[in-house]
Amino acid sequence: MADFDVIVVGGGTGNNVAAAAADAGLDTALVEPGPLGGTCLNRGCNPSKMLIQAANAVNHVQNAERFHVDAFIDGIDHAAVVDEMDDLLGGIAENMEDRYRETDNLTLFTEYTEFVDERTLELGGEAVTTEKVVIATGSRPIVPPIDGLDEIDYLTSQDALYLRELPESLVILGGGYIAVELGYVFQSMGTDVTIVEMMDSLVPREDDEIAATFTELAAERHDVYTGHRVTAVEERSDGHTVHAETADGGELTVKGSEVLVALGRRPNSDELGLEAAGIDVDDRGFIETNEYLETTAENVWAQGDVAGNALFKHAGDFETRHTVANVVHEERTAIDLSAMPHTIFTAPQIAGVGATEAELQDDDREYVVGRADYSDSAMGRAKKLEYGFVKVLADPDGKILGVHAIGDEASTLLHEAVLAMRHGLAAADVAGTIHAHPTLSKVLEAAFQEVTRQ
Repeated sequence: MADFDVIVVGGGTGNNVAAAAADAGLDTALVEPGPLGGTCLNRGCNPSKMLIQAANAVNHVQNAERFHVDAFIDGIDHAAVVDEMDDLLGGIAENMEDRYRETDNLTLFTEYTEFVDERTLELGGEAVTTEKVVIATGSRPIVPPIDGLDEIDYLTSQDALYLRELPESLVILGGGYIAVELGYVFQSMGTDVTIVEMMDSLVPREDDEIAATFTELAAERHDVYTGHRVTAVEERSDGHTVHAETADGGELTVKGSEVLVALGRRPNSDELGLEAAGIDVDDRGFIETNEYLETTAENVWAQGDVAGNALFKHAGDFETRHTVANVVHEERTAIDLSAMPHTIFTAPQIAGVGATEAELQDDDREYVVGRADYSDSAMGRAKKLEYGFVKVLADPDGKILGVHAIGDEASTLLHEAVLAMRHGLAAADVAGTIHAHPTLSKVLEAAFQEVTRQ
């Protein structure tokens, strides 16, 4: 007989799988060497959004004059913001651990583990067997082999989120969503921010028009250098110097008191001994799974960032439902990850779902475009929004192919489009829906109405 019915490796989204298994009466082990809650609660979306709210508060005060309100900032206690965040989130993680230690049928192991064979893992210095395994070990920041980087005290996103003392200046390597969110936070709090990105725009995975618009707006706040690949970093008496070059041989040198590496994330799959279990990974190290989240090893599933299907917390939560159905309740439920939304909480916000124009063009797909500007809406005028738009992509028959937005509340506006795409509604269905006036949702309505007229 196996030691456990289910072993869940990873306490981020995986903690919910373990709890469900224990509630179902299965003898369950949860393995997590760090605080429970994973990246999102402790090192990602939760702390970053708390800092972003503080940054938003700063910007609201600074922009109050536009509404003829005489307001000023007397000071910013960034350390207090971080301390409050740390106390709140740390308390949630501690309470989760206390609760799980008291949960029937659940054993918590606060250590690292690796496979001995297909369903045997090393825990507590012993080989522990199980009927089923779920791998949910998440991801961590990529730190590429840039010359000199290993010789300086660089920051990753995890370090930057918990800085109590604001750096005077910060050079961010990379221009993706983590880079621009943290750039927004630090600039708002008073740090001079420089961003160096290899691609031709910031947030290069967004629709080209969204990326170009955001890059232009970000350049008003930061020193932005796109089309530059970082080649070396060195520490000097006055801080850090970053060297970069363009594709045609142009050179760039920028300086900052701190350097933040924000060049993407890699899966935590490399120290699990996956080879011993016959678990295949792709060329980037992500565990390969099928539509049931099964790996190439029998009775071993993987979910979340380590599986690489979509590196978002909401994707991990969605996968958790299917893992619970398939592992705990022994169903055969395939997962559908289509119409997966994403959001970036900068100022302005960015949100998108479905295909971009470039992707449709690469696929030689026929499509039409509907577009509406925030500034043309009643609420946009009331908010004095000078930029922002919603863009709808549909095929000529009205099937919604993609929706992209940049502007105030874009993260919330997007969900109407996500709902429509998930349930097969046509562009005309959204365009014909009554939208309350004068909400910003009228911008989305206007974009859908325009696409139906094409």
